[in-house]
Amino acid sequence: MSRMFARTNRSLLSHWWWTVDRQMVLGVMALIGLGYLMAFAASPAVAQTIGKSIYYFANKQFIFLSLAALVFLGVSMLSPKAIKYFAVLLLIGALGGVIATLFFGVTVKGASRWLLIAGISVQPSEVLKPAFVVVTAWLFARQRAKFVAHDMWLAVALLLGTCGLLAMQPDFGQTILLGLVWMCLFFLSGGSMKLIAAMAGLGLFAGSYVYSTYGYFQSRIDRFLDPSTGDTYQVDKAMDAIRSGGITGVGPGDGRVKSILPDAHADYVFAVAAEEGGLIIGCFIVFAFAFLVWRALWALREEREHWVQLAASGLICLFGLQAIINLSVNLNLIPSKGMTLPFISYGGSSLLASAITMGMLVGLMRRRTSSDTRIRTLPTRGIHFMAGGRT
Repeated sequence: MSRMFARTNRSLLSHWWWTVDRQMVLGVMALIGLGYLMAFAASPAVAQTIGKSIYYFANKQFIFLSLAALVFLGVSMLSPKAIKYFAVLLLIGALGGVIATLFFGVTVKGASRWLLIAGISVQPSEVLKPAFVVVTAWLFARQRAKFVAHDMWLAVALLLGTCGLLAMQPDFGQTILLGLVWMCLFFLSGGSMKLIAAMAGLGLFAGSYVYSTYGYFQSRIDRFLDPSTGDTYQVDKAMDAIRSGGITGVGPGDGRVKSILPDAHADYVFAVAAEEGGLIIGCFIVFAFAFLVWRALWALREEREHWVQLAASGLICLFGLQAIINLSVNLNLIPSKGMTLPFISYGGSSLLASAITMGMLVGLMRRRTSSDTRIRTLPTRGIHFMAGGRT
């Protein structure tokens, strides 16, 4: 093993190991390991409820996580240029998949977000997210470098088209998430604050329209603001699980609330972790996500290529915001939303998307010489967000 990763070894894996940010790699591997442990802890009760074998979901999650680890490794070995073209192809395929869900999708709880391919349920909107971020960052960087307006309008069209398709499924959680990441990228690329304010206003208007049009969306908001207006069973049980865990938890496998908590292995896996591991495990999970976000931002200080800065920052925003939304739902800080916790919640599409996201991020941040890619400094206009702020 030591020879495989020796500096003198010329293999692809050895070169990857000595150019990659190993702290981020270890952080991702820790989340993957924790994801399997949580599937083992949270899924047996769910499996028994639907008449499956006790480790049905845990075994499937092990396969998904193993594939996710391989995807993460493979994508992180790509050069920035290869990641750019991979993102374009992935975006085209994912958009095609989202369109297909509107005609051939499997409908669950009133939403058509999944395709059944060879007996496997696939959610195209999950893998759409990292591709959307990288392509948007590329368009913003091109617009700033060449001062060509059409790249900016392409980015706007991509946002409106993607969000429109997601809203038709409907999937307003992913729509909001991509809208927030797009605005972060626009700000970091030196975008006008007036336009950001205008788009925020447009977003509020769209939110008001959705609230008045879609009953289930309105119900979730109303129940969050006033629990007496409807059923809050799922959130109440999640809070019961977190409170019952205390400081040290009830012990691995000894959780009781998970047996009656819907989606305990998916959207509410953090509540299961807090019940069995207590505040200690809960804080560890939060720290793990915070560390990866901090580490990536810290490492980006030395990056000189603008589009890489933007793409990596967007992927960090995507990863961090998704974790924040899931944790906030579990802690009843925001209205309930079916969004997974990266690498920890059950789900093949979600794990694949998380692996692609972090693989792209680690690949973009690898140390490289002038022979690997052309290094250039930022233009003087706009924003140099890693070294000096707005000018």
